[in-house]
Amino acid sequence: ARDLALFAPEAAGLECVMAGAHYDPVELLRPGWPVHHELHQLAARAPGAMPASGRIIAFGTHEAQLPGALTPAAEHAGGPLRLVPFVLSGDAAVVARVGDLYERDLMERGMAGAETALVAQDAFGLRVEHARYLTLHDLCALTAMQYEHAGLAPLWPLLETALLSPDREAWLDAPPEPLLRYSEGEVRVALFSPDAWRGHYRPKDHAIEDGAILETAFGHFEARQRQFAAVLTAHGVPVTFVHCDDPAESRLQLV
Repeated sequence: ARDLALFAPEAAGLECVMAGAHYDPVELLRPGWPVHHELHQLAARAPGAMPASGRIIAFGTHEAQLPGALTPAAEHAGGPLRLVPFVLSGDAAVVARVGDLYERDLMERGMAGAETALVAQDAFGLRVEHARYLTLHDLCALTAMQYEHAGLAPLWPLLETALLSPDREAWLDAPPEPLLRYSEGEVRVALFSPDAWRGHYRPKDHAIEDGAILETAFGHFEARQRQFAAVLTAHGVPVTFVHCDDPAESRLQLV
């Protein structure tokens, strides 16, 4: 809270709600922001009114369990970037001003204080090499860059739509990538047979008839589909595979 007030002094008069746990980015970057929503809901049931000087509400474990849906997933525990979520609430005008300052400055100036980093290191039993504050939009931008470096840039526009504009539609239709459509909270993936795949994507060398080469290329395509589906699922976006046997009608079959 002291760090946050240094970036925006009015933050000292807000309610800071946080979880005594750390998460992988995929657990926070999910449609509806479920972890942050859970923090907000739990804080609403906290006793007493918020004083004018602000307050901190922190949720810890009881019998190794955090309240509500705050317990981090074990399968995401091994990533190098760990995040401690927090929510600021209070007077709407103050929250808006503080939020604007954070959106403007945290990415560049949001280093956590040395004392904060040491406390986090002791509390979580982790070696903290670099600690800083981010908004959710900052985290989205950082994740987009990481996914670009990992070869997942084509998938990010769909994921970004699911996170920031869930009522809109988005397509990934950029051969040789898999064909995907996001709409109404889910991603539909075109599932091609080998013949339909060849008809839709028309491999660069149309003369290729070597069965082994085509089988290998199709295998790579299926692996890419599974990779995309796994990333979307980790981010809490439902994935449905749709059989598309007619290459000419594949987009229509995803609608």
